[in-house]
Formats: sequence, structure tokens, C-alpha cells
Amino acid sequence: MGKIILTGDRPTGKLHIGHYVGSLKRRVELQNSGEFDDIFIMIADAQALTDNADNPEKVRQNIIEVALDYLSCGLDPNKSTLFIQSQISELTELSFYYMNLVTVSRLQRNPTVKSEITQRNFETSIPVGFFTYPISQAADITAFKATTVPVGEDQEPMIEQTREIVRKFNSVYGEALVEPEILLPDNKACLRLPGTDGKAKMSKSLGNCIYLSDSEEEVKKKIMSMYTDPNHIQVSDPGEVEGNTVFTYLDAFCKDEDFARYLPDYKNLDELKDHYRRGGLGDVKVKRFLNSILQEELEPIRQRRKQYEADIPYVFQILKEGSEKAASVAANTLHDVKEAMKINYFDDQELIGQQAKKYQG
Repeated sequence: MGKIILTGDRPTGKLHIGHYVGSLKRRVELQNSGEFDDIFIMIADAQALTDNADNPEKVRQNIIEVALDYLSCGLDPNKSTLFIQSQISELTELSFYYMNLVTVSRLQRNPTVKSEITQRNFETSIPVGFFTYPISQAADITAFKATTVPVGEDQEPMIEQTREIVRKFNSVYGEALVEPEILLPDNKACLRLPGTDGKAKMSKSLGNCIYLSDSEEEVKKKIMSMYTDPNHIQVSDPGEVEGNTVFTYLDAFCKDEDFARYLPDYKNLDELKDHYRRGGLGDVKVKRFLNSILQEELEPIRQRRKQYEADIPYVFQILKEGSEKAASVAANTLHDVKEAMKINYFDDQELIGQQAKKYQG
């Protein structure tokens, strides 16, 4: 059996650099590694509707935003299959069958579900679709027989629930599904990049995101206003590196070779941190260094985005062709599932023969 990746994002807004270091950059590396037989990248619009059902236009408009972010980051439709979740009806049918393998109490214990229910104030009125999100995700992963799922650490409980569903299904009906492995970011700083204001999570509503589609001027403005150490008032003051957003971003983006280009007074990030801790290093200098690094990283993304923005019908064609391929693969898995469950009545010649013999006799 080949090595297959399934991953994706909810189209509830433009993607930001947290998405980039947490998953997008790694996806491009995996795509170009040649190690995988198939890579499926899903725009999870149906999932997004579970908590945006009263605002479908928000989801609809962000389909193209996410697609442009994917393509501009280097996801190649010739190497990766980009598709829209709602266009694959087989995923809904698989979710329905898997619902019988999971208890309500197990869903209630899922840490990711519990956390997101609290975030959205759903305690007293949880939409059923949102509550069963882990089951839907299991359908997404297993439909493509994914062996590898690259996600952030906050999604580990979701992947574990998928693995439980696979084991339960295979034990009851026979080996038809593939149990996936999780692939976490290899840079610990990339596991959860904070917002520019130092808050734990980037959020459009908080206005603390640097978007992949931001202009050079917008990125610089956001970096120069970043949260640092509130007690580092004078340049001469000793500063804290831990919890300092600028240094967290440097941990995620900085490489030793960046110093030779942009800050030759230092050999590496450890030297820069030591100087900041001792005092004598101002926030502005460190922010300018971060800006140089981020602008270099984002400029090729901006250029590719301009090319794709010039031909939006072509972007929709990429998504259409990807969705058609994804539907074909998911249909094969659904066939295997229904065969294992013995609900493929019209294809089961043995059953038809048995019943004919029973009633003819």
C-alpha cells in the first residue's frame, strides 16, 4: 500500500503565517519530497458550516482565498490534489456509517471538541454537526486511505479518535480501513504561533494576524507594533526572551544564515538572545531583523499569488478537477466499506443466489 497524505483547512478566513509555519510550509516540503504516492489537500467548507450555518456566504467567499493561499505557498496541482469537501458526497455517507461506532460520551470527552465548544459558547446549544466533527474528520481521512495526517498538536485527540473508529470498524466488519499516523511540525516554535499582540492564538477577530496575502507595508507595520517584554523600556534594560512574541517568531522563522545577510554582528539566534537578556539591545533592532526575514520568506508567496489572482477561472478549474479525482477515490473506499458491511446488496451475487435458491426451493 502506498503512502498517502490527507490534510486541509476550514475556509473561514484568509490564511496567516501561523498556518504557514504550522502546516502549509511542511505540506509543500512533503509534496516535493517524492516520498508520498498521493497528497490530498481539502478545503473543508462542509466542516466550516457546522458553526457558520447562518453565514454561508462567509464560507463561500473564503473558498477562493484559501485556494489562492495554497497555490501561492507552492502547493502544485500537478503533485497535490486540491479539492472542496462539500463536493465529495461519499464523505457524508461514510460519516453516517461511522456514527454507529462512536458513543455520545466518547465525543464529549474529546479534548479538542470540549475546547472548541467553550470557545464558541456552544455549551447550551451545540449544533449536532459541530458535535460530530471528529466523526466527519475520520470520514475525510479514511476516504482517501491516508497513512499520514500532518496537523498541529491541538488536533492529536481528533486523529486518535479516527484511529479508534478505524480499529472498531475493522474489528467488526473486517480490514477495510487504514489507520493513519499523525505528523507534527518538527520545529516546536511552529506548533502554535501566537498573535502579534502576544495572545496565545492568532485570530481575525482579535486583529493580531499577519496574513499570507498582506502587503510588504502591512507586514512591516504589524511587526513593528509587536508585543515584546513590557519591562524592557530602555535599550540598556535586561529583557525577557520567553513569552516575547518577536523572539517566538524568530524561533519559528530564523536560520543561522540570516545573520550574515541581515545582522552580521551575531552568528546565531542564541547570541542575539543572550545580548537581549543582558541588556543593551533594543526592540526596534530585533524587530527590523525579523521584518527582513519575514519579507524574504513572504515575497515569493506574494508574487505567485499575483499570478493566480490574474486568472481566477483557472483556480476554480484546479479545484473542480481536484474534486473530481477526490470523489473517484472516495467512491472506491465507500465501495470497500459497503462490501465489508454487507450492504452492497446489488453487487453481492452470492446473496442474490442464496435468496433465489431459498425461495425457489
